[in-house]
Amino acid sequence: MGVEDEVWALLDDALAVYRDSPRAVAWLRGHQARFGEPVRVAVAGAPRSGKSTVVSALIGEEFVPTGATTWYQDGPQAKAYVGQYEVPIARRDGKAFVDVPDAERVVVEWPSRSLRDLTLIDTPAGTPVEHVYGEADAVLYLTRHMHTTDLQYLQTAHDHPVARVAPVNTVLVLARADEIGGGRIDALSSAKQIARRYRREAAVAPLCQNVVSVAGLLAVAARTVRADEFTALAALASLARTELDEHLLSADRFVGDDFPVRLDPAVRRALVERFGIFGVRLTTTLIRQGFDTQVKLTGQLVQRSGLGELRDSIGIYFTERREVLKARAALLGLDVVLRAEPRPGSAGLAAALERILASAHEFRELRLLAALQGGRTRLPGELDAEASRLVGGLGTDPLVRLGMDYEPTEGELRHALLDTLGRWRDHSANPALDHGQRRAASVVVRSCEGMLTQLVG
Repeated sequence: MGVEDEVWALLDDALAVYRDSPRAVAWLRGHQARFGEPVRVAVAGAPRSGKSTVVSALIGEEFVPTGATTWYQDGPQAKAYVGQYEVPIARRDGKAFVDVPDAERVVVEWPSRSLRDLTLIDTPAGTPVEHVYGEADAVLYLTRHMHTTDLQYLQTAHDHPVARVAPVNTVLVLARADEIGGGRIDALSSAKQIARRYRREAAVAPLCQNVVSVAGLLAVAARTVRADEFTALAALASLARTELDEHLLSADRFVGDDFPVRLDPAVRRALVERFGIFGVRLTTTLIRQGFDTQVKLTGQLVQRSGLGELRDSIGIYFTERREVLKARAALLGLDVVLRAEPRPGSAGLAAALERILASAHEFRELRLLAALQGGRTRLPGELDAEASRLVGGLGTDPLVRLGMDYEPTEGELRHALLDTLGRWRDHSANPALDHGQRRAASVVVRSCEGMLTQLVG
């Protein structure tokens, strides 16, 4: 029985204990219903951190922020709701717009392949941390630069017994990466280096599963670039670099009258609004380098903007761990009920909750992964990286866990599993390792046994 089944059964037991409390029953049934939904990913952060821009980039459609908490989910056609009432989705300057000035929550259904496995929740700045983490299964936390207030926010999110035991539902996003390094052409590389540095910092690593950098404006443009925009960019790229560079020093120069190619100022102004001056500079450079079709350019921009890495992180840490994240959210929800309405039967429920947290292997994997990434547990040599991979640090597919970059036969897969299992059993009993290291190796052993059972089954 997996952790999802254990938690579902525990919620059933809780419903029996609280059957005379309509509020508790509604809350518990709501958490059961969440098991059948795509993973909920909230996008949170300080004002002007680029939340709505990143949401638009992930969906592949440019949305104007509603000012309300906005849920984006997959649907057969574009619709928006406030409560039970449908509200219109309009177009304004090429952007999708929902005009709901007084609403607290808006639900937008949008046909998007990106939304098939997740629901994105765009949270207004200032939304209390407990509301963000209470409604979501996982969180993308955006910041332009890591400040004390950002650390405090993430620490508050983990200041709960259940969250501390399974502290693995956050990816930190350094948004507006193109602004790092003064918008130089190598700004995105600099931003990636800063993200890698944060991953190793002792104060940051235990609070998130990954740190990625994203140039949000560029990412949105990459997903939504139009044919007329590409034509205009190609016209700019046809100029000699020496002719164009001085006009790309600022937005004012770019839209000025003294311009070396016939391109209407309104068109240039629209390019700056959509791509930013950094994006115009980068796209013209890429077109000169041979990415001279719309398809080629889009692919490059998705990767260079950091959107590709962000989507990979969402897949590895969120959608592939959907069942574990749903179970974790349900345990948090049950804990709320137990604290709000204690009664004689709730003591047994609390004990069962603690037992699941302590014994479920899925949570042990997540705790070990957080400890390895945060440096609280260290294994000698290459064992550290191998342990992280085997417990799902790069993805939960058995081939990814085993580091196999080809499709093996069943015999080859079984041989690789048995070899890996044997080595890690030796590590778990190795007296040269300390107690914490042997305990970490035992978690890896259990992960390998689980893969072997799955193969045999």
